Amino acid sequence: MAEDRVTISIEDGVAEVTLNRPEKLNAFDAKMFAAVGEAGDRLMDEKGLRAVVLTGAGRGFCAGIDTAMLMEFAKDLDALKREIVTPPPGRAANRFQHPCTVWADLPVPVIAALQGVTYGAGMQLALGADLRIAGPDTQLSIMEMKWGLIPDMGLTKLLPGLMRADQALELILSARVLQAPEAQALGLVTRVTEHPLQAAREAARAIAARSPEAARGAKALVRAAWPGGDDQLALEARLQAAIIGSPNQMEAVMAGMQKRAPRFT
Repeated sequence: MAEDRVTISIEDGVAEVTLNRPEKLNAFDAKMFAAVGEAGDRLMDEKGLRAVVLTGAGRGFCAGIDTAMLMEFAKDLDALKREIVTPPPGRAANRFQHPCTVWADLPVPVIAALQGVTYGAGMQLALGADLRIAGPDTQLSIMEMKWGLIPDMGLTKLLPGLMRADQALELILSARVLQAPEAQALGLVTRVTEHPLQAAREAARAIAARSPEAARGAKALVRAAWPGGDDQLALEARLQAAIIGSPNQMEAVMAGMQKRAPRFT
């Protein structure tokens, strides 16, 4: 796994997957993208797996995309756009969507333990889990609009079953930061507790004690019955490919990095 960006431990049928870049608040760089997706792929074939706990090392769950990666993207925008709209053969999700959607596709229940910042890519990763248990200090945001982008890491598959369209649009357009209680009220968080990782581990152990066929069936039932699916991932990719690298999008990045008001055309 890419330089231990992600660690995995498995005990009694419960896997604990930890984003392991605490000095950067577990922000996504290229190695993190690869490592998170690889972790999900590995667990697809894990015999005896009953549940997964997904968490982040240190003070935050995930701060989103590393801003250095945004600048890397600018070096070859044509190649990036092609990659966005061309998922690997046999897969609905592209390279950027897969690290988030793989957890929804995993057959066993996945519980995210959230603390500190859960922004942008980190928010979409959390949405890939089936349950989200947050600490009272958790701050959540669909933050891509800050960088002149739309959320493009699987949100269209993962969010529609959780909240109303108008509420989702407001959060996307505003990029505002939610505190854990409001996020719970909107449906983004399952439960708020003082000790989210402990609570997630307890929930995973309780699931592991149930019939594995029933637990997998329950997840399959809910994922299939609620709205949001693979068909929307291609739309997400096409829209983002048209936006990324445009003058206004690059101005949003530069204004954000320079901490000034953007000057859009």
